[in-house]
Amino acid sequence: MLTMILTIAIVAVLFGMTIFVHEFGHFLAARKCGFVVETFSIGFGPALWKRKVNGIVYKIGIIPFGGYVSLPQLDPSGMDLVQGSGESTGETDPKPEAPAPLPVMPAWKRIIVSAAGAVGNMIFAIILAWIVFIVGKPATPAEESALVGYVATNSGAYASGLRIGDEVRSVNGEAVQNWMDFLMACSRFKTVEVVVSRKGGNLALTMPGEESLYKMDGKSLCMILSADAGMSADRAGLKRGDIITGLDGQEIISRAQLIALVSERKGKMVPITFKRNDVVMTGMVTPDYDESARLVRIGVQFNPTEVDFDRIVHPTPMSQIKAHSMAIFKTLQALTTPSQSKATSKQVGGPLAILISYYFIVKASLMVAVFFTGFLNVNLAILNVMPIPVLDGGHIVFCLLEMIFRRRVPPKVIAVATNIFAVLLIGVFALLTYRDALRFTPLGGLANKWLGKPAPGVEQVQPTPAGPSGTTPK
Repeated sequence: MLTMILTIAIVAVLFGMTIFVHEFGHFLAARKCGFVVETFSIGFGPALWKRKVNGIVYKIGIIPFGGYVSLPQLDPSGMDLVQGSGESTGETDPKPEAPAPLPVMPAWKRIIVSAAGAVGNMIFAIILAWIVFIVGKPATPAEESALVGYVATNSGAYASGLRIGDEVRSVNGEAVQNWMDFLMACSRFKTVEVVVSRKGGNLALTMPGEESLYKMDGKSLCMILSADAGMSADRAGLKRGDIITGLDGQEIISRAQLIALVSERKGKMVPITFKRNDVVMTGMVTPDYDESARLVRIGVQFNPTEVDFDRIVHPTPMSQIKAHSMAIFKTLQALTTPSQSKATSKQVGGPLAILISYYFIVKASLMVAVFFTGFLNVNLAILNVMPIPVLDGGHIVFCLLEMIFRRRVPPKVIAVATNIFAVLLIGVFALLTYRDALRFTPLGGLANKWLGKPAPGVEQVQPTPAGPSGTTPK
C-alpha cells in the first residue's frame, strides 16, 4: 500500500510539473508583456482550491488533464466551455458589472505569449534530459545495439538487402552504437553506405537514408501491459508482464515485427511463445480481424517499461530530444497517411493511458519515469503549436493573419472557432478515456459480458512450460 501511495504521488508530481511549466510559460510571458491575467489554473472545471492574490485567481481544477491561464486580451471568449465561468471572483468578491475595456495588445506580443507554453515545456524537457544524462537510466533494447527489429518489405532499405536481425555496425564509415545513432545518421543523408553484421560476417549495403526512417524499427520487447478480454491472446492465457518471444516458429525481435506477422496470419491458428518470470511457455492463438480497429489482431497492449536494469546508459540531451521529437513526428505522419491512420489511431492513448503508463513506469524505474516525462513535454510542446483553434498554435495563426492582412480577426470568429474545437477536443478526450478504460481496467471484461462477447477463459489453451533445451515442445 505504501509503495502504491508513493508511486501515485510521484506520478502526480511529474505529470503536474508538465502541466505547470506549460501554463507558467504563458503566465510569465503574459506578465512580462503587460497582459491582464485573470486566472492561473492547473486543471479544468470547478475549483478544488482557489485563492485571489493581487487581482489574479490561482486555482486547482477538478479535472486534472491540463490547465490554462485566462488572458482576456488574448482569448476574448475566455474559453468558457472549458474553463468555466466566475472563478476570478471568489464568493465575497463580485465582478464589476461593467469592467473597463482593456487595451488591444500587438499581435507580436500575443504570439510570444501563445508560444511561451511550448517553450516552457521544451526548457523543462532539456533540464530532464540533462538529469537523465548525468544520472543515467536503465537501457532499452534499442539503446543497447543497432539491431534491426523490423524493416517493411515495401521499403527501399528492404530492396537494398537490409533484413530483420541484421546488426548495423557503421553508416558512411562512422561506427554506430545503438538504434538511435543509426536513425540520426540516416536522417542526414538521402543515400547511406551501411555495414551490417549477419550470421557472423559483415555485409555492405547502399540504401536510402531519410526515406527509410519511417519504415524500420529497432529491437524492442513485446511485453504485455494487458490482453483484451475475450480476444485470442486472452483465451490463450497471456497475461500482463508476459514477454512474447516467438510466433509461428519465428523469433520475435520487435513489436513492429510481431504486428506484421500477425497481420499475415488472419484466421490461422499458430503457436505463440512467451516468457513468464523467466519460464518459457507456449500457447495457441488465432489472429482475427478487429472490425473496430480495421486490422488483424491477437488482442494485446504493449507495456512501455521495457528496460534492462543490468545496464545503465547516459544518452546525451540532444539525442533524447531528437528521439522524442522523431517518435512524435512518426506518429503524426502515420495518422495523416490513409493506409496507416486507422490502425495508428487505435494505438493512441488518452489521459488515462498516460497515467496508467506513468504508474507502471514509475514502479519500474524513477529515471525511466524522468525520461518519459521529457518525452511528454516534447510531445505537449509540438502538439500545442499545431495550427488548431483552442490550441496555442491556433492563436498564433490568428495573430499571423492579423499581421498579414493588417486587421484583426473578429473576436466572435475566434470565440466560435475556439469553442467548437474545444467541444471536439473534449469529445476526443472522453472517447480516448472510455476506450482506455475498456482496454486497461476491469471495465473491459464487464462491458464484454454485458454485450454478450466471449468472456475470458472461453476456449482457453493453458500455456505449457518449455522443454529442458529451452525450445517449445510441439
